[in-house]
Amino acid sequence: MGAYFGAFTVFIFCLLGFSANAVYISIGSSSGSDITQALVKAFTTACQSPTPSRVVIPKGEFKLGEIQMRGPCKAPVEITIQGTVKADGNAIQGKDTWIVFGNINGFKLNGGGAFDGEGNAAWRVNNCHQTFNCKKLPISIRFDFVENAEIRDISSIDAKNFHINVLGAKNMTMDHINIIAPKDSPNTDGIHLGRSDGVKILNTFISTGDDCISVGDGMKNLHVEKVTCGPGHGISVGSLGRYGNEQDVSGIRVINCTLQQTDNGLRIKTWPSAACSTTASDIHFENIIVKNVMNPILIDQEYCPWNQCNKQKPSTIKLANISFKQIRGTSGNKDAVKLLCSRGYPCQNVEIGDIDIRYNGADGPATFQCSNVSPKLMGTQSPKACSGPVTNLPQ
Repeated sequence: MGAYFGAFTVFIFCLLGFSANAVYISIGSSSGSDITQALVKAFTTACQSPTPSRVVIPKGEFKLGEIQMRGPCKAPVEITIQGTVKADGNAIQGKDTWIVFGNINGFKLNGGGAFDGEGNAAWRVNNCHQTFNCKKLPISIRFDFVENAEIRDISSIDAKNFHINVLGAKNMTMDHINIIAPKDSPNTDGIHLGRSDGVKILNTFISTGDDCISVGDGMKNLHVEKVTCGPGHGISVGSLGRYGNEQDVSGIRVINCTLQQTDNGLRIKTWPSAACSTTASDIHFENIIVKNVMNPILIDQEYCPWNQCNKQKPSTIKLANISFKQIRGTSGNKDAVKLLCSRGYPCQNVEIGDIDIRYNGADGPATFQCSNVSPKLMGTQSPKACSGPVTNLPQ
């Protein structure tokens, strides 16, 4: 069965070895065509199918405008992207998203293809890394309330803002994702997650201009493993406390990862004079290699970019049950470990085990600073735990 949508023919048929219906987009015009309307129609057809369906974007380069692919769908949907889809290269301000997948239970995105956000022009006018009062730029890909999902073998290139944003997900696996943008591209977080439960990020490479992975409020049961990060700003829990009505964070596990040439390493950051009182707990980092990483281990409860808060009021975000184990490699500055906890709510049950971070700069050996925390020590620590004088972080 076939249906003609402009320059595309959509076929629905049974594939050998794939018993469900398949929805194919067959390109009927040259590379460079705009596939927005054809993809909307193909997704709608797949979403309304009573049996699992697949939409295929073949090899080639295609233009793709703003698009929302939302359910609920009658059966699982799979989108296979083999080519590259490219966003509008102009600096589009005031738009919040390029591509949305939303409200789908049973979703797959795969195929080895790429999403090119064409962010170069947008970065030149983006000042959101300097002020809150800025016009937002589009996030490349959003997953809103997507459940039982597998995102595999895709790339995101040169996002104007965040590459991938995950909100309200349940039981999602991201595997073999490549995220690439220049190290000076502002606000290009690799994967930002919040208010989701049961997400895995595996075997992924992220090289970008902001956090490789950033964890927002309400995140529960996040497992990050075999991720290579850098350049970028590291792997961050937070910032937390900027807004009212934020939800607790719990069950964050980051293991067997490598950070290289990043501006920060493993970081937990909360605002002083926070707008809420929430708890971040059960956060564990283990078996991490750092290569010339600035601030390799950092708890910063005085996070206040652009001095837009009252640092005289201690953070009201409670941190508990946190561990850093088997972290080894080299630091890009002497602040190898810095645990700056809130004087109003000192960190509880912080465990440090087998830290070996070296620094060879002219300003002295690596330091390990502690404030408002008494960590439990296991194994060996280099530098020596809590031996350095506490210094303020640059903002």
